[in-house]
Amino acid sequence: MSGNWGRLQMTLPDALRAERRDEIAVLWLTRAEKRNAINTDMLRGIKLFFGNLADDIKAVVIAGEGDNFSAGLDLSELTEKDAAEGAFHSREWHDAFHDVQYARVPVISVLHGAVIGAGLELASATHLRVAEPTTFYGLPEGQRGIFLGGGGAMRLTRLLGVARVTDLMMTGRTLNAQEGYQFGFSQYLVGAGEGLAKGIEIARRAGSNAPLSNFAIIHALPRIAEMGPDQGLFLESMVTGVVQSSKDAKERLVAFLEKRANKVERPR
Repeated sequence: MSGNWGRLQMTLPDALRAERRDEIAVLWLTRAEKRNAINTDMLRGIKLFFGNLADDIKAVVIAGEGDNFSAGLDLSELTEKDAAEGAFHSREWHDAFHDVQYARVPVISVLHGAVIGAGLELASATHLRVAEPTTFYGLPEGQRGIFLGGGGAMRLTRLLGVARVTDLMMTGRTLNAQEGYQFGFSQYLVGAGEGLAKGIEIARRAGSNAPLSNFAIIHALPRIAEMGPDQGLFLESMVTGVVQSSKDAKERLVAFLEKRANKVERPR
């Protein structure tokens, strides 16, 4: 292996594996025999992973081993829960996926095969999504007698719209990779087997940004989007002032003015 590649020095449950590719961390869901269904060990491992990222990691890619990203929640964990236990369980999911959405660095998910239920909720907590042609999306909660519990009622309705999420949950309909791209859930649609390379490419590009700019994009932008116009514009001004005052921003602006920085190019 060239560069700084290999396993990350982090103790995770068997349901996960973490590796690094230079300044990019790759978190693998490793329950391929269960279609990467998310159980409590995996959920807690995800929270542990994002709470212990090394300072030199600039971005994260989440991918699934085997034929699927994740077929959702491990339903065997729900059968004996009462109402209170179910609510507390959901809050634990909210806590873990909050750490994904509001991570210190950009997070890109690489999707293939089933992206169902809780797997779709996990993907919705990442900042950018790359889909391969085998990807399909579904929310079979209505058929299972359950409801969204990992933040999907908030994140997915914002990404896909309330009517579309209602359709997925109520009818059991699935969306294919092309539909997910057309509806804006995935930002990139690539060929078979090309997802990981594309995800790492995007992670490297995003990770090369000024850290404070990325922090503002991750933490301020979604909060501003949920505010009223006056409050949102005020917060935008405050964040703008802080971010552009950083040493990194000043150096990058000078580099652009001196024609030492790349220009924005027309898409090919």
